[in-house]
Amino acid sequence: MRGTVRPSIQAAAPGPRWLRLAATLRPISPATAAVRYPLFPLACGHQVSAVTMAKEVDRFVELVVVRHGETSWNSSRIVQGQMDPELNEIGKQQAVVVARRLAREARPAAIYSSDLKRAAETAEIIAKACDVSNVVLTEALRERHMGYLQGLTWDDAMNKSLGVFKGFANFEVKNGLDFDDRNHELPDGGESLNQLSERCISYLNKVAQNHIGERVIVVGHGAAILELCRHTDPPNSSIRRKIPNTSLNIFRISGVTGRWILERCGDVGHLSENGFLENAFGGDGASA
Repeated sequence: MRGTVRPSIQAAAPGPRWLRLAATLRPISPATAAVRYPLFPLACGHQVSAVTMAKEVDRFVELVVVRHGETSWNSSRIVQGQMDPELNEIGKQQAVVVARRLAREARPAAIYSSDLKRAAETAEIIAKACDVSNVVLTEALRERHMGYLQGLTWDDAMNKSLGVFKGFANFEVKNGLDFDDRNHELPDGGESLNQLSERCISYLNKVAQNHIGERVIVVGHGAAILELCRHTDPPNSSIRRKIPNTSLNIFRISGVTGRWILERCGDVGHLSENGFLENAFGGDGASA
């Protein structure tokens, strides 16, 4: 379903007093800024002036990225990739629970989703709860195409091509991959990690430019969300993450500098409160 989405009410911009104060400050290092100004996380390795930070306050897009609900392939540990199973009953319940949580928060200006059924169904449930009339579906937010491994169980996929999973720990992406590893395309039409990252990030950068100062919900997939998280990490880091079904992953994207900030990752507090946490498939291999 495509169409124009309703705008949200934007948060008030910082007052003139803060802007005048910021204008008197000198550029500071990321380490110093993190202590003095904890509300303004910085991209690693860059010096950002307090003036720039002040200008960026109301120029960020808040991107709430939700992983789809559980499918029968998740529970059976089958590599999905761009295959198209629907949500199972547990997945539908998870989607309802995360939708209720999001409906209690700031209303989104728009909802974007992968066009694969498991994501689109999750997005439609969220849209109804949040009173957003349309969901924008796109191939750009699909899961990584896993080539000849799609449809195999996790164990069979590992036995068939263990080398493909170099740099993964239970499908938690490690950043210590060299270019050749990240550029390796899976046989039979599969994507490399670099292709997945470029596809998703370039699309979401365009989304961000259309929603400066607004909150946007995006429904996607485990491996794709891990790549978004990796995009915010310092170079050569090996941060380990899990992205359970219907987890919330919150980013801010600057409309001034284009930098991405990861504020929250793998948040499933809504599931623990409602007794579904044990069913939140954790992205440990068959998440793709």
